[in-house]
Parts: sequence; structure tokens; C-alpha cells
Amino acid sequence: MIDLVTAMAANPLIAILRGLDPAQAGPVSDVLIRTGFRIIEVPLNSPDPLASITRISESHGEQAIVGAGTVLTVDQVKAVADAGGRVIVSPNMNPDVGRAAVARGLYWCPGVMTPTEAFAALDIGASVLKIFPAEMVPPAAIAAMRAVLPKDAIVAAVGGITPGTMGVYRAVGVDGFGLGSALFKPGYTLEDIAARASAFASAWEDLQ
Repeated sequence: MIDLVTAMAANPLIAILRGLDPAQAGPVSDVLIRTGFRIIEVPLNSPDPLASITRISESHGEQAIVGAGTVLTVDQVKAVADAGGRVIVSPNMNPDVGRAAVARGLYWCPGVMTPTEAFAALDIGASVLKIFPAEMVPPAAIAAMRAVLPKDAIVAAVGGITPGTMGVYRAVGVDGFGLGSALFKPGYTLEDIAARASAFASAWEDLQ
């Protein structure tokens, strides 16, 4: 079973499938896996998200990290783990959620905007620091934060990311990106999703 470090090394682009219906879970995740994505997040404010997480985990859990986004409570952490999820992504830095995730052996990715939040999250055991929303944190601010964070801390920018905006964030030390509506919306066809996924993958390769 793949671990987070291996998944990030293979492809540090995180597919955020907000609004995914369980009936779409198989076909959409198949497209993403074929395009090289190795981290898939189903936000909990999607229709029956635990069912989607279970389906994707059963199909692709050996080669991808699958989990939930918009995780706000300890009870939700347990529910995601019981559904087969391995990553807990939050828009905020809730220490109780972090401790619950770490205690279950899950990867915790809290949303942070300041050094205080970032260091507190790392102390609890955060696997990835999610700079969110990235639209509110200019690259210069991330560069300043990156300068004081541990060198091995993994930083991902999430919010408003497109293939054309990844470069400025990558240049200041961002390790990965969470991709939302620029990659997936419920109304996109599988062909749309494949084209968007390929565009992101190509843009990332161009940055290496």
C-alpha cells in the first residue's frame, strides 16, 4: 500500500472532488489514476461522501491515498477512517481533529495561514501543511514562512490553483497543490476531467 511520501513524490497534485456523487466515484477516480494522480480527496460536504471514499479506496487504495476534505470534528475523523479513508484534510487547524487523526494513524492535513498555526500543527503531527485559501496568501508570504519552517515540512497550496499559477508558488517552496473546481465539478464530463488532469500534470512536469 502506497504511503504519503511516495504518493507525493510520484505526483503531488491532490484531486479535490467536491460534489462528487458515489455513482461517479469509480469512473472519475479511474480517469485520475490513469492520469497519474495519487492523492484523492472527497470533501464531506459532497453527496454521501463516505460511500464515495469507500468505493475509491476499494478500487485504488493500493496505489493512491484516498480520504476526506472539510473534516471538522473528531466524529468525522472516525467515520472517514471506518470508510477506508487514510487522509484527513481540513480547512482549519483544529487540534482535536489533528490528535484524533494522528491517533488513528491517518495523515492529517490542516489548513493554516500563519507560522503560529503551522508550528502548532507540526507539533501535533501534521503530515502536510495546507496553505488555505492560497488566494489570500501571496507567494512572498509563503516564502517567508517556508524560511522558518523545518526543511522537511511538506507545504501544499490550496484554493484557486490553475496550471498557470503553480509556478509562482513552486518557486517559493510549495511542495504540492490541492486542485478543486479547475480540475473537477459534478457537471464535467469524463473527457473534461481527463483533459484538465492532463493539463495539470503537464504543468507540474514543466516545473521540474
